[in-house]
Amino acid sequence: MAVGLGVAVMCGITACVGAEDTVSRLVDGLRNLEYRGYDSAGLAVVGDAGLDVRKREGKVEELAAVFDGSDCSTSGRVGIGHTRWSTHGEPSDANAHPHTDCDGRIAVVHNGIIENHDALRERLVEAGHVFRSETDTEVVPHLVEEYLDAGASVEAAFRRAVADLSGSYAIAMVHEDEETVYATRRGSPLVFGVGDEAHYLASDVPAFLEFTDRAVYLEDGDVLTVRPDSYEVTDLDGTPVERAVERVDWNAEEVEKGRYDHYMLKEINEQPTALSQTVRGRIQVDTDADAKPDGGTDPDADTADPGADDGEHLVAFDSLDAGTFEGVERVQLVACGTSYHAALYGAQLLRNRGVEARAYLASEYAVGCPPLNDGTLLVGVTQSGETADTLEALRHGRGEGLRTLAVTNVVGSTAARECDDAVFIRAGPEIGVAATKTFSSQVATLAMLAERLRKAVHGTYSDDATAFLSAVAALPDHVDAVLDSEEIDVLARRYRDSDAYFFVGRATGHPVALEGALKLKEISYEHAEGFPAGELKHGPLALVTSETPVFAVCTGEYPDKLRGTIEEVAARGAPVVVVTTRANEAVGAPADETLFVPDTHPELVGVLANVGLQLLSYRTATQLDRPVDKPRNLAKSVTVE
Repeated sequence: MAVGLGVAVMCGITACVGAEDTVSRLVDGLRNLEYRGYDSAGLAVVGDAGLDVRKREGKVEELAAVFDGSDCSTSGRVGIGHTRWSTHGEPSDANAHPHTDCDGRIAVVHNGIIENHDALRERLVEAGHVFRSETDTEVVPHLVEEYLDAGASVEAAFRRAVADLSGSYAIAMVHEDEETVYATRRGSPLVFGVGDEAHYLASDVPAFLEFTDRAVYLEDGDVLTVRPDSYEVTDLDGTPVERAVERVDWNAEEVEKGRYDHYMLKEINEQPTALSQTVRGRIQVDTDADAKPDGGTDPDADTADPGADDGEHLVAFDSLDAGTFEGVERVQLVACGTSYHAALYGAQLLRNRGVEARAYLASEYAVGCPPLNDGTLLVGVTQSGETADTLEALRHGRGEGLRTLAVTNVVGSTAARECDDAVFIRAGPEIGVAATKTFSSQVATLAMLAERLRKAVHGTYSDDATAFLSAVAALPDHVDAVLDSEEIDVLARRYRDSDAYFFVGRATGHPVALEGALKLKEISYEHAEGFPAGELKHGPLALVTSETPVFAVCTGEYPDKLRGTIEEVAARGAPVVVVTTRANEAVGAPADETLFVPDTHPELVGVLANVGLQLLSYRTATQLDRPVDKPRNLAKSVTVE
């Protein structure tokens, strides 16, 4: 089972029930989730002395230092923890989670946004409650306190408080008198870890993976009650619901940095493995010498006679039935951020195959009034499967009668559950805030889907389907060759002090230019922009100087038009770095530098170029001493609109 990493407003929840060393397990869980937020951290533990809450502004290590001190006696078998990315209220000790009621009997951690918190706070203040923070979360323990004081049990008070909330949330709560964690979710991910000696709760599997590989993915409206010796999942009214226990198919080592300085570098280097997992068993063509310059073949690809059955089975997804795309005439893709760039790439591949396709920013999909015609397949591209804007776009389309497909990394995600069908990119866990291996796996998945959809719409695969799919199967080896390049570090040193950076490309090179700029700006904090090559002269050229290098992604598609753009910027004195294959080397002249990637199908050069640009961004950021895995103001993904 593939597991991805989604977050709710970029925070992390963890809980442990039943362990003798609950405090240390909670702190370790928070360390494992810190990529989700690092403004503040805290935990609450139920012990013999009652409820003990400790929290600190800053990174998890600031909190961990509290428990290393000789004067800290926090202990207990039940606790909850939280690492925060600020939304309501600045980073501070007071605004850190957990939050408590007036008497300190109840502690709550929360991811998401409670939209009606102002009205609830006003009501509670009028009833005499005293608030200590600026957060929306603090209304929850006070609501529970209100219902407890009215005579409700702890469980009933929790359910009544949750019923009062509007917005998105994942919530976990403890009370000083019970060895129990109560939790629920709506619009924000929450996963339960079933252990032998203890149970766990978290925003994501990495928090508890070293203790158990058995997971229950909670769904919207579920209420989880966890005690040391039992657990139960019900709906808000208390009716039991069945949720499967699933095995996580990767281990704790996969979510550790190991020998790497940063998760981002680790995950860049994991791309050959991720791509092998993405394509394995899905491509049924002979990866012959034509697909590889060295005359080799891809040992991980399933092979068959490319002419067998007239190409009926060149692409096979085990999650899709033969008639899944029957009646599909056109494709719309919705996504955000890096996934949107992958969607742009996928749309171009579809159009190249004669399938009408367009990618939309998910946040603009509903308001942009897209055509919602019969025969439209709506594809949501989302690493986590929990991105709120993408989910809302999918719901909007499905509400209008469109068939929906999720392309995601997470088997138990909301997108995978709510869409009519799902295809999993199988990239494995991605911890780094800057998405790397998931982009490559998304594009490879969309490349295979493009051929499958071409077959569904037109009755045949494309004319060069065998060569194209053979090149997709060869991506792991080709990416491995890019990772061995020694030129990238030199390029980063040469241009790291530039005023700005521009990235240009055409066709499939365009989304790679956008992604290259995004990676550089988000981890190096340097100004970078990506453009379709032809648009540079319609305004941005005014910013081009000798201190603004231009990176041109040359895929071999429309070479004459790209050459014209390169000549325009070179004439203004800008340094030009062409990213291309040796077969396309002449296309990029005049270039100051050339970063070569392996020869491959022109439509896939962009995947290899992107890996080179990822490394360029990483090297630039490290040379500038930026916090690569914790870029300011950012965390892994966003699950509120």
